[in-house]
Amino acid sequence: MKNNELKVHTLKNGLTLLGEVKPSAQSVGIGFFVRTGSRDETKKEAGVSHFLEHMMFKGTARRSSIDITYQLGNIGAQANAYTSEENTVYYSAVLPEYFAQMQELLSDMLRPSLDPSEFDMEKKVILEEIALYKDRPHFYLFEKAMADFFGDHPAGNSVLGTTDTIGAVSRDEMKAYFDRRYAPGNIVFVASGNYLWEKFVEDAENQCSEWKQLSTERSLPRHKASSLKKVYTKKDIQQAHLLLMTDGPSAQDEERYPLALLSLMIGDGSGSKIYWELVDKGIVESAGADTDERDGTGCFIASASMEHEKLDEVASILYGILEKPMDFQEADLERAKNKVCAKIVFGGELPMGRLMAIGSEWNYRKDITPLSEIIDRIRKVTKKDIAEALEKFPLKTWSEFRLVAE
Repeated sequence: MKNNELKVHTLKNGLTLLGEVKPSAQSVGIGFFVRTGSRDETKKEAGVSHFLEHMMFKGTARRSSIDITYQLGNIGAQANAYTSEENTVYYSAVLPEYFAQMQELLSDMLRPSLDPSEFDMEKKVILEEIALYKDRPHFYLFEKAMADFFGDHPAGNSVLGTTDTIGAVSRDEMKAYFDRRYAPGNIVFVASGNYLWEKFVEDAENQCSEWKQLSTERSLPRHKASSLKKVYTKKDIQQAHLLLMTDGPSAQDEERYPLALLSLMIGDGSGSKIYWELVDKGIVESAGADTDERDGTGCFIASASMEHEKLDEVASILYGILEKPMDFQEADLERAKNKVCAKIVFGGELPMGRLMAIGSEWNYRKDITPLSEIIDRIRKVTKKDIAEALEKFPLKTWSEFRLVAE
């Protein structure tokens, strides 16, 4: 097998294996990428994807939660998981000599026992987490704004859910969600780094081939922005927070390249318009802009946090910047390209970084673009390309969300 050559293998039950081998690497990244998240939940199930992620570490038919914890520690694995609106990912970095053990452990964890006593204990942890995040102004604003901005579109569903939905969900309801969404054809098993591809495939055949094959679907409507204005209030917050949102490119749109570069020129953490006009001048505590690319839809976001009395001033400056997206020089575009390319290269050098890129891209586009091709695409973006992307996503129909003290 050639160094860094991407390999693909699909089991008879639909589970896809992806691999990129780099013999010179000193570690291996391995992980399951499940194409499920809050957007795939019913209103009654809100938060169950994230709750289920926690339960994956709480025991299987062959291991207790303590067994899992000890075995991860015994091999020095750096293991974790996360749930987003669209994906649930279980991943680990290990030394090459422990790769087979980690593969077997992860494969076993993906078939959880959902023990009732563990379920009840973990539910309390999730409820505490919801309460904790409610106290964080940025999270509170984004949760509220996303729900209002997307409306009936599932992209606005809350990842954590609510105290009511989590409090009411039963173990059997979680099992039904697991059976519906954790079908092999909805999962990608990825490895990157120093390991043997043939052994990875052989072990996956032995450990995962009995998983039941099911049909799993996801609705992919594109969201159409409307112009909303909402003011939320919260007790005891020291700053006001502003969030502007409009339609942006999806994870499948080619416009994601030029608009990602534009977002850097508008609102990167250093050297952007927002930085010089708001952050550098001390008008705000923090501010920025970015694209949020989702499955089949997306949004463009600008935000700022400031003293309450400066809220209107900041909103005026922010709108002024966003009204002139093409007001930049070729030198600005080149700086943005350098930032993006550097981030891609730095992330791609480590097995774990490459693991995340491979798994995410496959879940969204069922294809893997070589790093060299991605960099080439970015380098070739012109000012004209950005102007044409703005014809499809004009950044004009803004929804405005404010969070202020009661």
